[in-house]
Amino acid sequence: MNKIASVNASPDTDTAAGATRYRIATMDCAVEESEIRRALDRVSGIASLRFDLGQRTLTLTAASEVLPAAVQAMRRAGFDPQLAAGSPGAAPSGAVHAHGHDHDHDHDAHEHDAHEHDHPHTGLGSGIARLVLALALAIGAEALAFLAPETLPFKAAGMALALAAIALAGLDTYKKGLSALIHGRLNISALMTVAVTGAFVIGQWPEAAMVMALYALAELIEARSVERARNAIQGVLALAPEQAEVKQSDGTWAQVTASDVAIEAIVRIRPGERVPLDGMVTAGSSAINQAPVTGESIPADKTVGDPVFAGTINETAALEFRVTALASNSTLARIIHAVEEAQGARAPTQRFVDRFAAVYTPAVFVLALAVALLTPWAMGWTWFDAAYKALVLLVIACPCALIISTPVTVVSALAAAARRGILIKGGIHLEEARNLKAIAFDKTGTVTEGKPTLVAFVAVDSVAGKSRLAGLAASLAGRSDHPVSKAIAAGLRGEVIDTEAQEVDEFVALPGRGVQGRINGQVLVLGNHRLVEERKQCSPALEAQLRAFEAAGRTVTLLAGEAGMLALFAVADTIRPSARCAVAELKALGVTPVMLTGDNEATAQAIAKEAGIDEASGNLLPEDKLAAIKGLQARHGATAMTGDGINDAPALAQADIGFAMGGAGTHTAMEAADVVIMNDNLSRIPETIRLSRRTHAVLWQNISLALGIKVVFLVLAVFGYASMWMAVFADMGASLLVVANGLRLLRTTAG
Repeated sequence: MNKIASVNASPDTDTAAGATRYRIATMDCAVEESEIRRALDRVSGIASLRFDLGQRTLTLTAASEVLPAAVQAMRRAGFDPQLAAGSPGAAPSGAVHAHGHDHDHDHDAHEHDAHEHDHPHTGLGSGIARLVLALALAIGAEALAFLAPETLPFKAAGMALALAAIALAGLDTYKKGLSALIHGRLNISALMTVAVTGAFVIGQWPEAAMVMALYALAELIEARSVERARNAIQGVLALAPEQAEVKQSDGTWAQVTASDVAIEAIVRIRPGERVPLDGMVTAGSSAINQAPVTGESIPADKTVGDPVFAGTINETAALEFRVTALASNSTLARIIHAVEEAQGARAPTQRFVDRFAAVYTPAVFVLALAVALLTPWAMGWTWFDAAYKALVLLVIACPCALIISTPVTVVSALAAAARRGILIKGGIHLEEARNLKAIAFDKTGTVTEGKPTLVAFVAVDSVAGKSRLAGLAASLAGRSDHPVSKAIAAGLRGEVIDTEAQEVDEFVALPGRGVQGRINGQVLVLGNHRLVEERKQCSPALEAQLRAFEAAGRTVTLLAGEAGMLALFAVADTIRPSARCAVAELKALGVTPVMLTGDNEATAQAIAKEAGIDEASGNLLPEDKLAAIKGLQARHGATAMTGDGINDAPALAQADIGFAMGGAGTHTAMEAADVVIMNDNLSRIPETIRLSRRTHAVLWQNISLALGIKVVFLVLAVFGYASMWMAVFADMGASLLVVANGLRLLRTTAG
């Protein structure tokens, strides 16, 4: 089976390079989306699918030679995809603006408006008005059948009212049902078409009208509810202003469309304004409310050199910043894109429901056929009673509530998590988090702040001047991105005379050990205890010094040359304020926290004890962390790894779920991890587990509700106590119940 990435696109998604957009007139709910996905699963070479049910469009990313096979697969499934405006091969939709933006969206908007009156899922006002009128006509038909004399004029009037109600409420559904039957698909539309036709054939035309009107009304309400859940994240995060005040080449300021602002441009924001783009502060100091991006409501102080993110709110003073990312690639845009992709990925429970519904609907169809044909012989029912009960069974078989129960729940949970600064990259990770039994934490930048400072500098070689040793160490440390190296470089700035700074040749990183380089012809290393032991340059006196520093929880880095040790540098890091609380919460949830670090064993134990972690391992290389994760999985079961998404790549890949810290503004973390904690708050990890458990509970509540109500009405139908319109009413009620229950997750807060 070909695995296809699938997302639910926003209406304004551009047709990207290699992407072709199709309009499918009969695709307007999750059922048709599932059918199309199943049809395209058999086509090799499709990179991704983007469904927009509101506009009835599918954007398909694939090589051009794959497209004919994809179109053919959709047509075999009973759909008629047509190239949308702006796609390769389609007629141009309008002229191109100077900046390269075309009128494709405007065309689509007009096209969408033109079709709003065709279907109850779109055009809320007109859809409701039409359905209310259809429902009134259906009630009129029922009233005539119940109250009026059994004469031809009244019968004709009632039948006319019923036909008008069906035409207003369900003509599209009826056509789709006929098409599905012709193509051998027993979907919801096919069931409704058979039920309505059968009701008319046996003379139950008021029932047929009521069934179609109630069904269409339920579909409208469901569609709007799902749309609310899917757009929840857009409503929260799509906050970046469309205009930015940009500094011009002559020093003046001008309002420019944010999407047209280039990287490196200087932008000014006043107090109370939203930040239009990602950037780095170049002038001013202010407090920024970063809740839309990180979920933290406490404003963050920003000054020169600090990052700001699109969509956040400047609260106290004017700021100027240098743009670091285009509007289309801002942290905000990447969050929205990631959540949209997550919404499109099927969670395990969703896949189960899809498979169940695919078997359930045909099974009930066969059961209804058996009732209609066999019960007159087996149970002595009249042919009329048998046919009527069979039609009621068909209506009850409609799996709307069941199918809608899972996506609205999962999407609501994903949106609620994003509001809290937790970016979960798929329904599968949302569901699997509840099963976690152990969580491994990296130390630096995860349990600790990741901003160590130099606290001690000891010159081992007394012959060399301290300033010269500082210059050598600073030169090597300045070439490394490791937090400890950065702390050493920053801490030595006051010790280094300008003339002592040296050029480094042949610089190489030694994974899990340190760095090496050649300065003035001398090969030097700047690394940890392990590296010095491997070089056989340790001495008893040095070991004693190292033990003293390490017992205090300090990380020691040593500078050594070919002749021996030159200096040592002690760096200290502090644990995050949220670490102790998060560890306590994990233990309360029955999850075992473990710390895995490449730092020395003494430092690992000291930091772990301070954080409340009972099990910690130090001196671990990347491959050692990988082995440690495998060991935790063998001992405990499902295990997560929490790190920076880069250095711990093997462990993150092996873990059942990978958590990345500090996702705000970090491209790599967003790409590497399954869950990104946008605000560095470790308490978000137990929050994720609690949300996962709550989501799982709501999913099965909804499935139980949907199936339970159907079982009750199946029994009532068999014993003759349920009519067709009562069955539809029950199905509509079940749908509304599961939707409302799923939407409760949007109100999820801490705890």
